Amino acid sequence: MTFIPSGRATSVGSLPHRDAAEAVRAVLRAFPEIPAWPQLPNRSFLENMYVQYSEGLPCLTVDRDRERIYFDTGRDVMAEMEAFYATVIEGDLNRFAISEEYAPGFYRLIEALSGKAHDNLACVKGQIVGPISFGLTVTDQNKKAVLYHDELMDAALKSISMKAAWQVRELKKVCPQVMIWLDEPYLASFGSAYVSLSANQVLSCIGEVVQSIHAAGALAGIHCCGNTDWSLLMNTELDIINFDAYDYFKGMTLYPEALKIFLDKGRILAIGIVPTSEKIKGETAESLGVKLSERLRILSEKTGMRIEEIWKQCLITPSCGTGTLSVEMAGSVLDRIAQLTREIRSAIVDTL
Repeated sequence: MTFIPSGRATSVGSLPHRDAAEAVRAVLRAFPEIPAWPQLPNRSFLENMYVQYSEGLPCLTVDRDRERIYFDTGRDVMAEMEAFYATVIEGDLNRFAISEEYAPGFYRLIEALSGKAHDNLACVKGQIVGPISFGLTVTDQNKKAVLYHDELMDAALKSISMKAAWQVRELKKVCPQVMIWLDEPYLASFGSAYVSLSANQVLSCIGEVVQSIHAAGALAGIHCCGNTDWSLLMNTELDIINFDAYDYFKGMTLYPEALKIFLDKGRILAIGIVPTSEKIKGETAESLGVKLSERLRILSEKTGMRIEEIWKQCLITPSCGTGTLSVEMAGSVLDRIAQLTREIRSAIVDTL
C-alpha cells in the first residue's frame, strides 16, 4: 500500500482517561487525520498492555485481585494447546476478538467514525503488544519468562498475530487505510547482558506479526521508547518505525545508511518529538517546531537525503504513550502536537 504521511500526526496509544468516550473525543480533536483507539490503563487492570491482548491464550491465569497474569504449566497443557491451535487453523478472527471489557476505546472509536463523514480522515491506527516485550514480561507460575517457553511463546505469537488481523478487519469498516503498531519497550534491552535475546529471535517474532498485519491489508509499525538497534528493525518488513526523537534522537543518527535505505523503500519514520513527561510544561508548539526542524536537518546531513524527501515520509507523534500522566498533562501533550501539526506544519516546511 502507498501512504504518504507528510507530517501528519498520530498517537502512540495510551491515555490517562477513565471514560472511553471522553478519551475518543480527545483523540479525534488532536488527531483528526490519523486517530488511534485509546488504551486506558487507569480505567482497568485489563487495559495493561500485557493483559489487554491476552484473552484466549492457553494455560493463562488472570489474577484480578493481584493484578497479574501468568501461564500455569500445571494445567492440562496439551489439551489446552490442542484446542487453541484448532481455532488458529480454523482462521476465524472472531475467536481472537479483543472484547469490549478489555478495550472499550476500540469500540468507542469505531462508533464515533461509523456512519459519519470525516473529510480529513487519512488512516486509522491500532496497536498491539509486541511479542518480544510480551515474552519477556509475562511469565509462568515459577516466574520464568514466556519467551523461553517455546510452545507457550509460539501460542502467544499466533494469538498476537490473529488479534492484529482482527483489528485490521474491524478498523477497515470505518477507513480503508489502517496501520497497526507493535509496542515494544523491551527492545531497548536488546544487546544488554541482562537479557538473553538474539537478533534472530527479534526478527522471527516481529516478522511473524508483521506478516499477519500485511496479509490483512494494513501497514505495520513499531514503537520503542528508548534506544535500540534501529538498523535491525529497518531490515525487517516493517513499514513504520516510531522513536523518541525528544530524548533519544542521537540513537537514530547512528544508522544513517540503514535509514536511507529504509526511506528509499518508501517507508515511514514516525518522529516522537512531543515529550510525554514534565518537560512538556517548558515547551510550546513553536519551540517544538524548532526542535523538529533541527532534527530533520541533522537527518538530512547524515543520510544525504533532501529534507523535503524525509519530511514527506514522516509522521509526528508524542515520544511515548500518555497513560501514566495526569489527564491535564496529557491534554497539554495533545494540545501541543495538534497545534504543531495544524498551525505550524506548513511554516516548518517553509523554513527548512
